[in-house]
Amino acid sequence: MSQLDIRHFGHQMKHHFLKTIDTPLITITLLISVLGLFFLKSATYTYSTDYLTKQTIWLILGILVLIAVLKIGYLRLVELSPILYILGLFLFVLILLIGNPKLGAQRWLQFRFFTFQPSEFFKVVLILLLSRYLGFYPCSLYLKKDELKKISVCGCLTLLPILLILKQPDLGTALVLGFIFLIIIYVWRARIKYIIFIAVCGLVSLPLFWHLLRGYQKRRLLVFLNPDLDPLGAGYTVIQSKIAIGSGGFLGKGWLAGTQSQLNFLPEHHTDFIFSVIGEEWGFLGGLLVILLYLFLILRALRIARLSKNRNGRLIAAGIAGLLLIHIIINIGMNIGIMPITGLPLLLISYGGSSLITTLSAIGLLLSIDRENRLSH
Repeated sequence: MSQLDIRHFGHQMKHHFLKTIDTPLITITLLISVLGLFFLKSATYTYSTDYLTKQTIWLILGILVLIAVLKIGYLRLVELSPILYILGLFLFVLILLIGNPKLGAQRWLQFRFFTFQPSEFFKVVLILLLSRYLGFYPCSLYLKKDELKKISVCGCLTLLPILLILKQPDLGTALVLGFIFLIIIYVWRARIKYIIFIAVCGLVSLPLFWHLLRGYQKRRLLVFLNPDLDPLGAGYTVIQSKIAIGSGGFLGKGWLAGTQSQLNFLPEHHTDFIFSVIGEEWGFLGGLLVILLYLFLILRALRIARLSKNRNGRLIAAGIAGLLLIHIIINIGMNIGIMPITGLPLLLISYGGSSLITTLSAIGLLLSIDRENRLSH
C-alpha cells in the first residue's frame, strides 16, 4: 500500500469517526472535566496535591471506560442490566456489613489502594434496567391495568435499592433514584395522573423516612430551614458556603484568591461544596458559565433521546438527562442554601473517582445511542 493510499485510508477513517460521533457532546464533557481539575487544584492548593493526581488518574480511567462502553454498545449493556442490578443489591448489603464509614455514613467499600461507592454506579444500572423493562412495552398498546402493572414493577425495582441506600444512609442518592424513575416513566408516556400520584405519595411518605435518618441528617434538614439554629455546628457549612459565593461578586476574587476556601473556613470544598469555590474565585460569571455548560450537556442528552428510534435508547438518554439535571439542581441548590445538604457531588467537577467514572460511562451510553441514530440515517 502506497503512502498516498495510507493517507487516504486515514482520512476516510477520520471522516467516518467524526460522522458517527457527537463531537459537541464529547467536547463539552472533556471541557467540564478539565475545568474540574482546574477548580480542584485551587480547592486543595493549601493542603494536598494528592487529590489532583488521583482525580487525573480517575479521569483517564473514566475516559477508557467511556470508550469501552461505546465499543460494547448500549444494547449489550441493557441485556446485562439484570445481572448488574443484582450485583448492585449484593454490594449494598455488603456495605451494611463491612462498609467503610466516612463522615457519619457507610457508603464505601474499602480496597487496598482505593475506596468504591456502589451507589454511584447503580444510578446508571437502574436507568439501564428500567429502560430494558419498559422498552419491551410501548405504553400506548396496553390497557389501564397493564400500564399500572408496568409502573408498579418499575416502582418496586426502584424502591428496593432506595430502602437499602437509606440504611447507609444516603438520602441524596435515594432522591436521585426516585427522580430517575419518574423521568423514565414520563418519557415512556405513562399518564400524568399516575406520575403526579406517585410524586405525591413520595412526598407524603417523607415523614416515615425521618426515622431512617441519622442524627446528623436530621440536623442538616433542620438547619436548612434555619441555618442560625446551629451556626457553629450543622449550619456552619451552609453559612460559610453562602459567604464564599456572596463574597465572589460578579467577577470573583481570582484563582487561588478565595479566602473561605484557601483558609479552610469552608468544609468539604473539594467535594460537595466545590461550586462555592467556583463562585468565590470566579464570581457570578464563572458560576453561570459552569451552569450553561451543564445545560448544554443536558440539552444534548435530550436531543439524543428525541432522535432515537429505539425505545431503549430513548429511555436511557432521557434517564441520563434526568440524572445530570437532579445532581446539578441539588448540588448547586445546597451550595447557595436553597436545598438541604445531601452529599451529592457536582458531576465531572467534584473530587471522587466513583462519581467521575460513572458519569463518563453515562456519557459513553449517550454516544453509543447517538452513533446508532447517525448510522440509521
